[in-house]
Amino acid sequence: MKKTLAAGLSAVMLGATMGQAQAFDDRVTVSALAGTTGVGADITWRFQERFSITAQYAGGLEWDGDYDTDEVNYEGDLDISAGALKLDFHPFGGRFYVTAGAMLPDMEANVRGTAKDNQDFEFDGTTYTTAQLGTVHGKLTVADGVQPYAGLGWRSSHTEGFGFFSEFGVMAVDVDVDLRTSNDFESQDPTFREDLRREEQKLKEDADELPFYPVAVLGISYTF
Repeated sequence: MKKTLAAGLSAVMLGATMGQAQAFDDRVTVSALAGTTGVGADITWRFQERFSITAQYAGGLEWDGDYDTDEVNYEGDLDISAGALKLDFHPFGGRFYVTAGAMLPDMEANVRGTAKDNQDFEFDGTTYTTAQLGTVHGKLTVADGVQPYAGLGWRSSHTEGFGFFSEFGVMAVDVDVDLRTSNDFESQDPTFREDLRREEQKLKEDADELPFYPVAVLGISYTF
């Protein structure tokens, strides 16, 4: 009798557990978004109550800015776009989730440097005339390739219909600087070439003071 009762209870508990597991229907959510990586869209497959996969792309964002060193005035325009593939974890089975994955950013700035007050350039204590160098220009790469990403957000991917969503996170950056002169003076003077490489390193170290790029996204979604 006890064995029969225990077997019956086990069957009931197993049936309830399976019923709860089967109660969740996997859903697909499509979203339009805008944020610090630009304007774009994503698609989310919530294949389990607590887990989903998101693929995302945004771009078209541009920033113009100035940066001054002791000797050079730099102007730059930063173009930003980024794709992402992330695994989302919903610890409470609802809207809130934490996410981690990989981003594929393309964040580059074309920079142009001119001597301050139209005077001569000075690199590492050595003076060079504008007639020698012309202008200093090149490329500042904030991030490219594959970069790790982590964040958290809120999305109604468990219920059918329209909704709003938001996500906030950070992406690692990998800064690189490549400078040259309009007169190609670096190919003519080895000393200046070394000075220019040191200038690149200084700019890279300044940019590396912020090792992460902040990602903030808001959007409208529809879940099927």
